[in-house]
Amino acid sequence: MRQADYIVVGAGSAGCAMAYRLAEAGKSVIVIEHGGSDWGPLINMPGALSYPMSMKQYDWGYQSEPEPHLGGRQLACPRGKVVGGSSSINGMIYVRGHAHDFDYWRDQGADGWGYADVLPYYKRQENWHDGGHGGDPSWRGTNGPLHVSRGKRDNPLVQAFVEAGRQAGYPVTGDYNGQQQEGFGPFDMTVWKGERWSAAKAYLRPAQKLGAEVVRGLAQKVVFKDGRAIGVEIERRGQREVIHAGKEVILSAGAINSPQLLLLSGIGPAKELGPLGIHVIADRAGVGKNLQDHLELYIQMAASQPVSLFKYWNLIGKAYVGARWLFRRDGPGASNQFESCGFIRSREGVDYPDIQYHFLPLAVRYDGSVAAEGHGFQAHTGPMRSPSRGEITLKTAHAKDAPRIFFNYMSEEQDWIDFRKCIRLTREIFAQEAFAPYRRHEIQPGDQAQSDDELDDVIREEAESAYHPCGTCRMGREDDPTAVVNPQGQVIGVEGLRVADSSVFPRITNGNLNAPSIMVGEKISDHVLGRQLPPDNSAPWVHPDWENAQR
Repeated sequence: MRQADYIVVGAGSAGCAMAYRLAEAGKSVIVIEHGGSDWGPLINMPGALSYPMSMKQYDWGYQSEPEPHLGGRQLACPRGKVVGGSSSINGMIYVRGHAHDFDYWRDQGADGWGYADVLPYYKRQENWHDGGHGGDPSWRGTNGPLHVSRGKRDNPLVQAFVEAGRQAGYPVTGDYNGQQQEGFGPFDMTVWKGERWSAAKAYLRPAQKLGAEVVRGLAQKVVFKDGRAIGVEIERRGQREVIHAGKEVILSAGAINSPQLLLLSGIGPAKELGPLGIHVIADRAGVGKNLQDHLELYIQMAASQPVSLFKYWNLIGKAYVGARWLFRRDGPGASNQFESCGFIRSREGVDYPDIQYHFLPLAVRYDGSVAAEGHGFQAHTGPMRSPSRGEITLKTAHAKDAPRIFFNYMSEEQDWIDFRKCIRLTREIFAQEAFAPYRRHEIQPGDQAQSDDELDDVIREEAESAYHPCGTCRMGREDDPTAVVNPQGQVIGVEGLRVADSSVFPRITNGNLNAPSIMVGEKISDHVLGRQLPPDNSAPWVHPDWENAQR
C-alpha cells in the first residue's frame, strides 16, 4: 500500500510550494500529477511562451461553453498538464496583486488573509533581482526559492510606453510589486539566467531531494471513511489504485480541476450530484461557483519604424533567436518580452488600480499569429475586477471527461462601461509624444470604432481570456453557506481535506495569478503545520486624492 503523511493532488504553482514546505518540515509527501515532464526548449525558453499553452502534450485543452455575451464564442482556457502546472506554460509574469485585494478577502470572511498577513509569505517565496531598474528591496524577498527578475528593457518601444504613461499624467513606479502598484514601470518575470523559472524548478525539485515522491496518474476522486479523507483514487496505466494519506489530502489541481475533483468525490450541491449518481458526502452549494477570470483586448498599433520584434518573425529570425538561446541563454529568447507594464484607475472614486497593461513590442496574438501590418506594438488591457461570475459543473461522473466551464463573461452592464474606458484610456496613452516617432495608425480596434456600440462590437468579437481562472472553491467562514473552505484551507463539512490553489480566492486579484497562487501554497502549508509568519504592517501607497482624481 502506497502511503504518505500528505497527498498533494497537482504539481502546479501552489502544489509544488505545498510539497516543498511539508517535505522541508520532515513530513512524507506524495504528489499526484497527470502531466508529463517539463523538459524541453519550448517550455524553458521564455520567448517561446506561445507554444506550450497550445500543445496537447502540455495543456488540458479546455474551452469555455459558448459565451452568450460574446456572440456565442467559445474561448480557450489553457491549463498546464505538465510538471509545474500552469507555471510551466504561462507568460511568466509576476504580479502579487494590490494590498487592498487581500484586505477585501479578509473583510469578506477570509480571516487572517489581509495584506499584512500575506506580505510575509510573498517575501518568503521570492528571490528578487531588480536588474538595476529601481524599487525598494525592503518590500521584497531575496532568499526565497522563486527567482523573479526583469528583462533588459533595451527596446525603445518598451521605454516609450512608460514615458507615454508619465506624459499622460500617471505616476512612474519603480516596483509595482512593492509599496506602489499604481503607475507605469518595469515588469517582473519568473525567469532566471535566461530560463523559465517555474514552480517545478523552484519548489518541486528541492522537495524531491528532501524525499517527496511524484506519482503519475489521473486523480479520480478523494476516498473517505466516516467523513474523513483517507486517500486518493487514481488511474495509471489503465489500473485503479488508492494512495493513502496518513494525515491529510490537499487538492492543488487549480481552479478547474479542484472543484471537479470535489464534485466527483461527493462534495458540492446535492441537487447537481444526485442526477449523476454521485453519493453526497457534503452538500456544499459553493463548489464550482464564483468562477472569475480576466478578460482582455489587444490595443494594437502599426509602427512607423522597424523597431519591433517583427524582424524575428520569419524562419531565419526564429532560427537565430533559438540558436542564441540554446547556446548562450541570452538574446530575445531569454525574455518573455513583457518588460513594461501599467496599473491605473479607471475613474475618480476608485481607490486602487482596476486596469492593468501588459506592453509588448510586437503586434501578435497569444496563439502566435501576427498582425498583417508587420512592425507594430500593443498593450493588453482589461478591467481587473469584473462583477460577472460563472461556474464549473460536471458533464459526467468520470474524471477523464472535461467539466463544463462557463465564465459568463460580460454579463453585467458595468463590464461594458469599464471595458470601453480601458480602450479609450489606452488610446490616449498611445497618442502621447513619446510614441510620435513610432506611431503609424491603430490596427485594433481601428479608427472606425469610436462610439459605444462600435467598441462593444469589437469587445464582443475580439476580447480574449487572460487565462486567470479562480474562485471556484471560495474561502470564507464556516457559517457561510457559499464558502467551500475555511481560512485554513480546510474543506467545510469533512475532515482531513484541504484545497490550496487559486480556486480558494474569494475575489480575483489585481494582475496575473501565478504569484498569489504560489503564495496560497506557501501560506496554507503553514496552516497545515500549525505555524504562521508574523504580520508585516508596512503601509502601501494609495493615491492621496483618489476620491477626486483619476490620475
